[in-house]
Amino acid sequence: MTSAATAATSATVQRGAGANLALATAAFALTFWAWNLIGPLSKTYGDKLDLDPTQVSVLVAFPVLVGAVGRIPAGILTDKLGGRVMLTASCFVAIVPVLLVGLSGNSYAALLVSGFLLGIAGTSFAVGIPFVNAWYPPAKRGFATGIFGAGMGGTALSAFFTPRLVEGIGLLPTHLVMCGALAVMGVITWTFARNAPEWRPATDPALPRLKTVMKLKVTWQMSLLYAIAFGGFVAFSTYLPTMLVAEYGLSQTDAGLRTAGFSLAAVVARPAGGILSDRVGPLKVCLTSFFGAAIMAVVLAFEPPLEIPAGTAFVLMALFLGLGTGGVFALVAELVDPARVGGVTGIVGAAGGLGGYFPPLIMGANYQANGDYTIGLLLLAVTALLVGLFTLKAFRNVPKPG
Repeated sequence: MTSAATAATSATVQRGAGANLALATAAFALTFWAWNLIGPLSKTYGDKLDLDPTQVSVLVAFPVLVGAVGRIPAGILTDKLGGRVMLTASCFVAIVPVLLVGLSGNSYAALLVSGFLLGIAGTSFAVGIPFVNAWYPPAKRGFATGIFGAGMGGTALSAFFTPRLVEGIGLLPTHLVMCGALAVMGVITWTFARNAPEWRPATDPALPRLKTVMKLKVTWQMSLLYAIAFGGFVAFSTYLPTMLVAEYGLSQTDAGLRTAGFSLAAVVARPAGGILSDRVGPLKVCLTSFFGAAIMAVVLAFEPPLEIPAGTAFVLMALFLGLGTGGVFALVAELVDPARVGGVTGIVGAAGGLGGYFPPLIMGANYQANGDYTIGLLLLAVTALLVGLFTLKAFRNVPKPG
C-alpha cells in the first residue's frame, strides 16, 4: 500500500463510529447527572439540616473528589478491559451510591459518606475518551472527544430537572427514578456498544503503565490546563445554585434553571472547541478559553446586577470554559500515543475533577467570612491568566492543522 493510500485509510471514520459515539455520550450524560444530584438540592439540604455555607460547600464538593481520583484507575482499566465493559460498569456501579444519597437526606454525616461514594459516577469520563478516540482517526479526534464531552450536559439536566422532580414526587422517589435510568442505560450499553475493531487490550501490568504515563511531561501539562477548563466548569455547575441563592436571593428552582443554562452553554461550546481545534489548532482554542474566563471572572467579582451583565458574564464564562475542555483533549489526542490515551486521560481527568473540588470550598469559606464571593472570583481570574500564559509558552511549537 502506498503512503498516500495509508494516509487516506487512517483518515477514514470507521463504520459504527457514530453509533458508539452516541451511546458513549448518552451514558456519560446520565452518569454525570447522577454525579451532580447533590448540588442542585443544596438549599433543600441546607434548610433541612440547618447547615452553614461552609458545610454546604463541603457537601456539594464531596462527590467531585472521588469522581476526580477515581478517573485514574478507570482510565487504566479502560485500556485493559475496553470501553464497552467499563461504560456498562459505570452505569451499574453508580446505582448503589445514588440509592444511598436518596436514603440519607436526614443526616449530614450520611450524606457526606454517600456523596463521597457518588463520585464513582463521575469516573465515566475517563472511560469514554479512550473509547471514542479508538473509533476515530487523528484528524477527527477533536470532533469526537468534543461531541463526547458534550455529555457533561448531564449537569444541566440535573440542575433543571432534579429540583423539580423532588418537588413533584419527593426526594427518595427521584433517586429511585435515577437508579432505574442507570440500570436501563447499563443494559443498552452492554447490548449495543462495541469496542473499535482496531482496539487491543493493554497486556502489561497496570502499575508499570501508570508509572510510565506519570513520567510523561505532557501528562502534567495537560493536567494543569484541564484543572482550569474542566475544573472551572465543574465548580460552577455544582456550586452555582448555592451561589445564586446566597448572592442574588433566587429560589432553588430559579437558581437551577440558570445553572442549567450555564451548563448548556458549556456543553454547546465543548464540541465547538474540539471542531475548532481540528481547524485552527488546540493552542488558539485553549488560549481563548483561559484569557476569556479570566476576564469574565473579574467582571463577576464586582457583583454586577443579575441578568445583565451578570447573566451574560456567566454564559460567556461557560462558553469559554467549554471551549477549553474541548481544546485540551484535542491537544491530548495530538500529543499522546493512542495506546496511552486511557492512562493519560485518567490522570488529566482526575486533575480536572480536583480542579472543581477546591473552588466550592474556597467560595463557601469566603462567603461565610466576608458575605460575598469577590476574593474567590479574583483568585480564579489570576489563576486562569497564569495558566493561559503558561500554555502560550509551553505549546507555541505545536503544529497547526493541515
